[in-house]
This record gives sequence, C-alpha cells and structure tokens, in this order.
Amino acid sequence: QVQLVESGGGSVQSGESLRLSCAASGFTASLYCMGWFRQAPGKEREAVAGINSRGSTSFADSVQGRFTISRDNAKNTLYLQMNSLKPEDTAMYYCAAAPRFYSDGLCLDFTYERRLTDFSKSGYWGQGTQVTVSS
Repeated sequence: QVQLVESGGGSVQSGESLRLSCAASGFTASLYCMGWFRQAPGKEREAVAGINSRGSTSFADSVQGRFTISRDNAKNTLYLQMNSLKPEDTAMYYCAAAPRFYSDGLCLDFTYERRLTDFSKSGYWGQGTQVTVSS
C-alpha cells in the first residue's frame, strides 16, 4: 500500500526555520519525481520544490534561496528544509509523487502549467502538515 506521511510542521516566528519530512512506503521514492506543494486558506495549491530521479532540484521563485529539498534514499524519506520563514509561507504543506517515468526535465520546470494536474494523476499524496509563521 502506497503511503506518504508528512511531519515536522508547526508554528514559528518570522525568520525561523523548520524541516518537513515525508516518509514514503509502498514504493521507492528515489525512482520518482517528488515534490512539495502548499496551500494557504482561500488560495490554490502551488508547487514549492521538486527533486527528480537524478537528484536534481528546483524551486518556486517565492522560496528560491530559502528552501532546500532533499531525500534520504535509505530511509525512503523526502525533506523540505525551510529557512528564513515569512508569514506568507503559512500554509498546509503536502508531499507528492509524479507518475512513474515522469520526465526529469518537467519535474524541475516550475513554469509548466500542468504540474499540479500531472502530480494528481499518480494519486500519491500525503495528508499534509501545517506550517504557521507569525510576524
């Protein structure tokens, strides 16, 4: 049974850091394009970071330079290190896997309009972890 379980969310002050974890089971996450998404109240879900099967990474402009995505293949776990957090980073954060054999290039392309649609096709999504940043 495929499962993605996020953890590590919480409430922090502006400028502080958090590390989110996403434990995968039922599939080998390192073989997939994996991504972090977030959704704030009243807003659409947006892509935040991606890592392809080769380990290359990419980020949304809004978090570039502040967030890092990584994975521990031995633990089958994905991470999102978030530094210099801002109130506008407040959202529910989700990890997800793209469908198997997803393009490594598309995995890193944050200009691709169908990114969320494509990730939704896999059905591999976590339940989310809340991040709240206060000023």
